[in-house]
Amino acid sequence: MAKVKKNKMKTHKGTKKVLNVRKSGSIAITHQGVLHNTGKRTSKTNRQKRNQSELHKSDYKRIKDLI
Repeated sequence: MAKVKKNKMKTHKGTKKVLNVRKSGSIAITHQGVLHNTGKRTSKTNRQKRNQSELHKSDYKRIKDLI
């Protein structure tokens, strides 16, 4: 009887470039709208968007297989 190979899921490269997996296993995401046209926004908004936030639990279940 021949062995049947399991299909492997490919890594989604676009998602991998955007999300960062931390040592704890949580996934860090950056805020949108940080790259350009920041002059029209307040300094407070620009400062707050520099910090990363954590991916929500419901999204984590969906995305962990992609990266």
